[in-house]
Amino acid sequence: MAVLLEELVKSIEMWLKPIKKPQEYIDPTLDPVLLVPGIAGSILNATDKKTGRTERVWVRILGADHEFCDKLWCRFDPSTGRTANLDPDTSIEVPQDRYGLYAIDTLDPDMVIGSDCVYYFHDMIAEMLSWGYQEGKTLFGFGYDFRQSNRLLETMECFTQKLESIHTASGGKKINIISHSMGGLLVKCFMALHSDIFEKYVKNWIAIAAPFQGAPGYITSALLNGTSFVHGWEERFFISKWSMHQLLIECPSIYELMGCPDFQREHAPVLEIWKEKSNSNGESTVTLESYSPLEAVSVYELALSNNKVTYNGEKISLPFNQELLSWANKTREILCHAKVPDKVKFYNIYGTNYKTPHSVCYGSENAPISDLQQLPFIQSNYISVDGDGTVPTESAKADGLNAEARVGVPGDHRGIICDRHVFRVVKHWLRADHDPYYNPINDYVILPTAFDIERHHEKGLDVTSLREEWEIVSESQDGEKNATSGKPKVGSISVSHVGGDKTTWEEAHGTVIIHPKSEGKQHVELNAMSVSASA
Repeated sequence: MAVLLEELVKSIEMWLKPIKKPQEYIDPTLDPVLLVPGIAGSILNATDKKTGRTERVWVRILGADHEFCDKLWCRFDPSTGRTANLDPDTSIEVPQDRYGLYAIDTLDPDMVIGSDCVYYFHDMIAEMLSWGYQEGKTLFGFGYDFRQSNRLLETMECFTQKLESIHTASGGKKINIISHSMGGLLVKCFMALHSDIFEKYVKNWIAIAAPFQGAPGYITSALLNGTSFVHGWEERFFISKWSMHQLLIECPSIYELMGCPDFQREHAPVLEIWKEKSNSNGESTVTLESYSPLEAVSVYELALSNNKVTYNGEKISLPFNQELLSWANKTREILCHAKVPDKVKFYNIYGTNYKTPHSVCYGSENAPISDLQQLPFIQSNYISVDGDGTVPTESAKADGLNAEARVGVPGDHRGIICDRHVFRVVKHWLRADHDPYYNPINDYVILPTAFDIERHHEKGLDVTSLREEWEIVSESQDGEKNATSGKPKVGSISVSHVGGDKTTWEEAHGTVIIHPKSEGKQHVELNAMSVSASA
């Protein structure tokens, strides 16, 4: 999209903010919903056991890296299955404000500029409130310490308590669970280990972008190089990739996301390394070596054999953890035997149309690897497949469960839970649309989208047109007057820019139509166009 057009859209969004305040619109017929996030999708607070002082350590921007290393770095204890803080005087807690929704809404509530980069379930929560859900009555969240195993006893106990409390708060109604990403593995673990409780309290489970058979390319890179959860300018103020790597290497959840070695994929994921070897005559040869998921374990061990961190002046070894791998293999065995109880309906939404890491390659024919311990410091290259950019479609579709429906949605891993198509499908499966004729599968095949953009070149001009629609909930009196008059409001905005050398120019124009309010909702249309030219 042209730069000015993007700026125009942002300006219109800011203009509309005053009428985006949620209004008390409640549908008493709705069944309760529990939102379960994926890895890194919950706010984590660190509490000093001595002073009682609490501060947010995930997510934060200022002082992020130091506090992250000081408070969140951990070691796995195979006797308990827990990963425990290196700092024994710090306990990690998930805030329970807003019935669990606060921790999974916006991961850094203090961030103003660029706050959308730390949105998690924010858009889905706002959307569901507009459908008539009510926090504490029909809408709840389950945040958790995502460093831990998806089958950790404490997490399973907390999940049981959450289901029981929702059941009570909603007046005895059964619960709809919506999970995202690794949250799908947590829910599946609970369903496998506590099938009777799951059947007692759960009505429907909707899994979105769940790595049911792992995320092999993404996790291989994470284990060897770390990962960044925030991209763009915010990354400079956030957790370094190296700091994240030292955390992930001791997290059961990461090992549980490795590609399942028993799953029969169309193309098996591999770890490839261009290696340089010298023979007895001192001559060098370069070969491309390929390792299956099982064979790659020996590479991880060698590559991370000298991995260390300094904590409170002490050198701590953090090699590839075989005890963690054994724990994760047991988790995968539990997941493989999970079944959906007879009285529960399961639905699966998976992402498509994005290049997704599948196999990972280090080095090249011209720049081979001579020492595997170099791998943590070398940028990997990906061999990609279709997916959401993180989880391959093949993995997300292979839930191994009796599903009522599986729907593929073009979308990236994080953005898919903000997608209007996903909202429409979820709304139907929750019976929140009261539309018995809607077919969520055909929706993605036949019906037009709510976001259309076109580009074409015409007589030396680049023309971009955009059309977008959305619904908002408003408390504003203007909206009430508009509803009374029965007439839509129309507004417009224009911006232009001429290059410094006056050889280029761009102009954008947008029109916004705000339709009369109906049942607490307001429909908004945006039509915009930009034209640019250069000499």
